[in-house]
Amino acid sequence: MAGKPHVLVIPYPAQGHVMPLMKLAYKIAENGYKVTFVNTDVIQAKIMSAMHENFKEQTHINFVSIPDGLESNNDKKDPFKDLKILCQVMPSHLQNLIEKINQSEDEEQITCVIAETTAWWALEVAQKLGIRRAAFSPPGLGNMALVLHIPKLIEAGVIDANGMPITNELISLSRDIPAWNPKELLWSCPGQPELQKFMFENFCSKAIQAIKISNWHITNSFYELEQSANHLVPSILPIGPLTSTTHLSHFPGSFRPEDSTCLSWLDKQPEGSVIYISFGSTTVITQKQFEELASGLEQLIQPFLWIVRSDLINGSFAEFPNGFKERVANRGKIVEWASQEKILSHPSIACFLSHCGWNSVMEGISNGIPFLCWPYFADQFYNQRYTCETWKVGLRLNPDEKGIITRQEIETKIKLLISDNVIKETAAKMKEIARKSITAGGSSLRNFKVFIEQLKCYKFSSKCN
Repeated sequence: MAGKPHVLVIPYPAQGHVMPLMKLAYKIAENGYKVTFVNTDVIQAKIMSAMHENFKEQTHINFVSIPDGLESNNDKKDPFKDLKILCQVMPSHLQNLIEKINQSEDEEQITCVIAETTAWWALEVAQKLGIRRAAFSPPGLGNMALVLHIPKLIEAGVIDANGMPITNELISLSRDIPAWNPKELLWSCPGQPELQKFMFENFCSKAIQAIKISNWHITNSFYELEQSANHLVPSILPIGPLTSTTHLSHFPGSFRPEDSTCLSWLDKQPEGSVIYISFGSTTVITQKQFEELASGLEQLIQPFLWIVRSDLINGSFAEFPNGFKERVANRGKIVEWASQEKILSHPSIACFLSHCGWNSVMEGISNGIPFLCWPYFADQFYNQRYTCETWKVGLRLNPDEKGIITRQEIETKIKLLISDNVIKETAAKMKEIARKSITAGGSSLRNFKVFIEQLKCYKFSSKCN
């Protein structure tokens, strides 16, 4: 049996959760460790279907899958019932997989399980089997500080035991990081108290326990970006920004086929001219809001690249305004899905109209791109506050009295953003700080090396300094 450590990585089964852990898995594999990446059967099929043909010749990661039990759920009107089933079914399948690997004479034994805090049950399985554990937090350090302060917030009477705010006052942990609007907490589900209770218990309270039983706590951020929040969570290791490995021409992990024609289209656009619009993998908007956005883009003279998923309009196809595509054909590119990292690193991009998911925030920051913020749910509202108020690299879009972000608001804010040289200069400085953090001597690279060396040490010795 070979002596190198064998790391098993398991994300929560959603696009925005799989991708950062995929990037981390590759970083670990590049250091000579064996890595097994675990998806659900359904997610595995999506990734393999979207994967480039020559990918398997480039990878050193072993991809496996386990059932999630969702084929038995016929109640599609209650998607969060899926979460309950998943948490009940997957632990036993994961345990069986680990035991099978560790009993095989042809496999190195699993020496560490890296799992998201949202996949807390995987860390419990690892603890049960006596395997080292690393908890990976999907949101940034600010929101993780909020989660880890939940017991104190309950004790202080700020929130109740189900995560419901007791007052309407802003929730502040430090003067040096943004406060939280009580209606826009990480687990907030306005108008759906039972759902909010479920989210609070499974993605926050369980996360606290998962971190407590883990040997390491890591996240996709960097110290210089969230220094004050890091001081509130001193035990966490920021190892970001996690980026796709440069030697892979087609990085795996996407659930959808990526349209590469937008890259050649970008090559033909002037430097710093293109508005990039993407709401990530799960955000949905109404048809009315979609039409307002389309009209706002049409009123501008800027070229734009717009990611329009097939399920963007409340799970269905979007209907473009009559003649819209023809009228913007000379300056607009619309695709269903594409490599966001490649797009944001292209010199023709001027700004990023984003839902402010943490992955998108990190990718935009890493490439020095100013943001136009349009948050949807969960951590995205707080990320907007960080982006606009603390880092000052973006502007927010404000809805009208009917909750619609109008074409006038879109046009006005885009014009303001692309003409604001202060924001551009600040974004460029943030890019350099982000890049330095993952190069020789950088804070994130140091943290990653500590983590990697301890993984190796725990493989060969029960005592490790």
